[in-house]
Amino acid sequence: MAVARRRWHGVRLDRLIAAPRFQSLAARLPLARGFARRDGAEIFDILQGFVVSQVLSALVDLGLLRRLFEAPARVGQLALGLHIPAERLEVLLRAGVALRLLKQQRDGRYALARRGAAILGVPGLEQMIRHNRAFYTDMADPETLLRGKGTTELAQFWPYVYGAGVEQVAAGRYSDLMAQSQVLVAEDTLRQVPLRGISVLMDVGGGSGAFLEAALRRSSGLSAMLVDLPEVIPAARDRFDHGNLQGRVTFWPQSFRDGALPGGADAVSLVRVLYDHDDATVEALLARVFDALPPGGRLILSEPMSGGARPDRATDVYFAFYTMAMGTGRVRSAERLGALCRAAGFGRIHAPRPRRSYITSVLTCVKPG
Repeated sequence: MAVARRRWHGVRLDRLIAAPRFQSLAARLPLARGFARRDGAEIFDILQGFVVSQVLSALVDLGLLRRLFEAPARVGQLALGLHIPAERLEVLLRAGVALRLLKQQRDGRYALARRGAAILGVPGLEQMIRHNRAFYTDMADPETLLRGKGTTELAQFWPYVYGAGVEQVAAGRYSDLMAQSQVLVAEDTLRQVPLRGISVLMDVGGGSGAFLEAALRRSSGLSAMLVDLPEVIPAARDRFDHGNLQGRVTFWPQSFRDGALPGGADAVSLVRVLYDHDDATVEALLARVFDALPPGGRLILSEPMSGGARPDRATDVYFAFYTMAMGTGRVRSAERLGALCRAAGFGRIHAPRPRRSYITSVLTCVKPG
C-alpha cells in the first residue's frame, strides 16, 4: 500500500507541475519561485544544446581558437581573413564569450579564455569536435535513428564494427582518431589499474597502439602483444618504431572474430572495444579472451559505461546515442559488463568509481586458478 501510495502521489505531483496554472502561480510564490526559475533555465539549456555545440564547432572549424591563442584580435581583423561579414562574425565571438571559451578585453579585442585554451590542450579534442559533424547528422532526425531506419553517417565512418574489411585509407582515418582520443583514456585507466604482476599485456582491438605505448612507458618490465586488423598494424609498427619500443611488442594482424586469440599473455586489455558491438559479439570475444588467458590471468575493460540504475549525464546521453548511431554498439553498465564476464567464466570482478565518466570507466576481473 505504501509503494502504491507513493506512486499515486508521484503521478499527482507530476500532473500538478505540468499544469500551466501551477507554473504561473509558482513563478509568483516566494518559496516556489526559485525552483521554477531553475527548472526553466535548465530546460532552456537543454533546448539550446545543439546550438551551443555548433558554436563550438564553428570556432574550431574556422580556426578561431588557434588564431586567438597566438594573439588577441579585433573582430575586423578576424573577419577580413575569414571572408565573413564583421557583424556576423561578432555574433559568433560574443557567443564564444557567453560560453566562456573566449573573453573580450577592455580595448575591444577578443582573446582566448581558460576554457578555450583547455580545448587546445586536450589531445585530439579538436579532431573529435570536427568528427562529431557525422554524429550530429544522425541526430538531426532522432525518431528515424530510434526506429533503426536507413544508413547512418557513423556506421559508414566505422565499418569495422560489422566485421567488414577496411580499406587502408579508412583504417588510417579511424585509427588516428582512436589514437588521439585514447591518450586521456590511457591516463585514467592506468591510474586505476596497477600493472604490478603483469609480464605480458595483450591489447585486443588496440588500433595504432596508443594505450599499449602508455602502458609500456609506465611499466619498464612489461612486454606487449597488439591484436587488430591487418590494415591497422602498419600504423602501430610506426608508433612503436618511432618510440623506440619495437623490441617490447609483437603484432598479431587478425580480427578478434576470426578464431582463437594468441596465447602467451597473462593479462588482456579491451579498451573502447565492447561498446562498439552487440551482446552476441561481446559474449564470443569474452569467451576467446578467457580461453587465451592462463589461470590467474587478468582482464582489463575500459570504456564509457552506463550509470545503470542512476543514469549518467555523459554516458547515458552522448555515448548511448553515439553507439546507437554506429549501428551495432551499446553502452553497458558496470553491472551488465560484470555479468557478461561472469558468464564467460571470470571472477573477482572489480569496478572502481570512474574518475571522469565522460572519458572512461574501468572494470577488472580474473580467470580462476
